Amino acid sequence: MVSEIKTLVTFFGGTGDLAKRKLYPSVFNLYKKGYLQKHFAIVGTARQVLNDDEFKQLVRDSIKDFTDDQAQAEAFIEHFSYRAHDVTDAASYAVLKEAIEEAADKFDIDGNRIFYMSVAPRFFGTIAKYLKSEGLLADTGYNRLMIEKPFGTSYDTAAELQNDLENAFDDNQLFRIDHYLGKEMVQNIAALRFGNPIFDAAWNKDYIKNVQVTLSEVLGVEERAGYYDTAGALLDMIQNHTMQIVGWLAMEKPESFTDKDIRAAKNAAFNALKIYDEAEVNKYFVRAQYGAGDSADFKPYLEELDVPADSKNNTFIAGELQFDLPRWEGVPFYVRSGKRLAAKQTRVDIVFKAGTFNFGSEQEAQEAVLSIIIDPKGAIELKLNAKSVEDAFNTRTIDLGWTVSDEDKKNTPEPYERMIHDTMNGDGSNFADWNGVSIAWKFVDAISAVYTADKAPLETYKSGSMGPEASDKLLAANGDAWVFKG
Repeated sequence: MVSEIKTLVTFFGGTGDLAKRKLYPSVFNLYKKGYLQKHFAIVGTARQVLNDDEFKQLVRDSIKDFTDDQAQAEAFIEHFSYRAHDVTDAASYAVLKEAIEEAADKFDIDGNRIFYMSVAPRFFGTIAKYLKSEGLLADTGYNRLMIEKPFGTSYDTAAELQNDLENAFDDNQLFRIDHYLGKEMVQNIAALRFGNPIFDAAWNKDYIKNVQVTLSEVLGVEERAGYYDTAGALLDMIQNHTMQIVGWLAMEKPESFTDKDIRAAKNAAFNALKIYDEAEVNKYFVRAQYGAGDSADFKPYLEELDVPADSKNNTFIAGELQFDLPRWEGVPFYVRSGKRLAAKQTRVDIVFKAGTFNFGSEQEAQEAVLSIIIDPKGAIELKLNAKSVEDAFNTRTIDLGWTVSDEDKKNTPEPYERMIHDTMNGDGSNFADWNGVSIAWKFVDAISAVYTADKAPLETYKSGSMGPEASDKLLAANGDAWVFKG
């Protein structure tokens, strides 16, 4: 039995693509499930001039593929209103404040306000400042701010943004969205770790040989060169998504499964992450750029539209992370992400140490591997040792597996739905906090400094492969190999 959540959400960027594709359908799903009933309101705002009826039609169009009952959809849409607004103009916040207060009165919502920033990051601090100075925050209930990544472009810019936000909101009121943390199989990491004593007891240096996180894409830069050439795989995928997944894998066991204790446990790991110097960046990280492939459609990165001819941007990153913790002493955490690779997949592979018992056979026990497949379809795979069917007592590896069923997939909340719901409930477990963001930036900034100064090799790799040979050699230096071969 679900309980009604009383809240008012203001969507900045309310006519944008994200709002139409993800945000309004997510709120509609919460309505259909009963979390939102009578006492909620949605106020959209953007520069575009629309009246309420035009905005409601925009919402109607955005949820049409999720509508089974038109009367239900119309009842939902009645909770929406809109005001055109310039976020840089302090005076225009009076118009928005009036709309928010009208909606709060109409639907009997006492406080409980969420402000969702689906706008360019350069406006985050400005909006936060004016929400406070112009009196848009509620005097009762809660005030919460949801912001989309990126959270800055470096540690310094992230710290500046944090300072701007904290002038209006406490850090526990800030909900930094990394939609990977809303994915069902990322959340399964905690269930597997802490819900199974067999893994809980073995989640340490005594049993784990290495940890691997792979985020591979088959597409190239497409039409994003303007942004991507300034970010590359390092900033686009490693600093945020990959580091947040690593947080769940490396964290200490929390005292309880509350957001406060989960964040404390993650931060104990993040604070122990080793920051590399120039020599260590070259030893533990590989950067590369895709070249041509077997297909004529696979252009080298340097021949893609709007890519500078002399670009040294990384379209592939592989590296080794180290945590100065007793739990992880000597255990490398390998990460890699790249474009134009052999297969699209986001996955975690936990490689356990091979058994030491000697069967006296030609084939001894191999390393067991627990794999969590996050995308494109969720699955959990476990590779174990068992006896082969031969006369001699040899071992072989067997595969145990589970794949998310179509029925489960149909019932799984979308990441944005889950994260909006968690914000309404004040649950920050699956959001990045400032400490984690700041450590991730310090770690990545040290690598970026080496690359900006061009003091590291820039490898090339064949489009349609799993990256450069240097990536394989990185692991081979420790006697390891990538589990996922594409």
